[in-house]
Amino acid sequence: MARLHLFDLDGTLLYGSAAPVEISRQLGLAGEIAELERDFASRRIDPPEFALRVRELWADLTEAHVTAAFEGAPWLAGIREVWADIRSGGGYCAVISLSPGFFVERLLDWGAHAAYGSRFPAVPFREPVDPAGILSAGAKVTIADELCRTFGVSRADCVAYGDSMSDAALFGALPVSVAVNADHHLSGLASYAYTGRDLREAYELVRNRR
Repeated sequence: MARLHLFDLDGTLLYGSAAPVEISRQLGLAGEIAELERDFASRRIDPPEFALRVRELWADLTEAHVTAAFEGAPWLAGIREVWADIRSGGGYCAVISLSPGFFVERLLDWGAHAAYGSRFPAVPFREPVDPAGILSAGAKVTIADELCRTFGVSRADCVAYGDSMSDAALFGALPVSVAVNADHHLSGLASYAYTGRDLREAYELVRNRR
């Protein structure tokens, strides 16, 4: 039976960083995004409120900024190789992230079968953020179930990779999971844990196991 590998982005595929952080750095707004990230991590603001504030912060955002942020981000090594191996074995790989879809969807070019992020207006922004399009931790489970139906697999055939509180619901719903450079929110939930900067090493923990 084929397996579906589900990857978080921020703090998982990105080492010690997040898409909003990398984008904000391109705009010279590192301090401002750090404050928003702290408010989000402490649950003082929820995902829709975070998105609304980020939309305001990125008033001058261009596609060139997004490209520079993506290309300069601290990606784990071996992402393309892992996804190529998954594909060669008849499996599927997808990214599900609360970060903006216009950043997450660039990973389709790296070999992901699907990439889901929060729905933001097109860059440069001319429209407001629709809170209904902003993903939550619970939405990751819903999307995982949709992908299972799309690819003809079940939750029993899934592996989740994540690092933080936003991945806890998905880790709780799936039988196999890998905590990648994870914080305390995933303690006791993950099947395996990996610390390092190479996705190939994290993948090897589950590559030949069911």
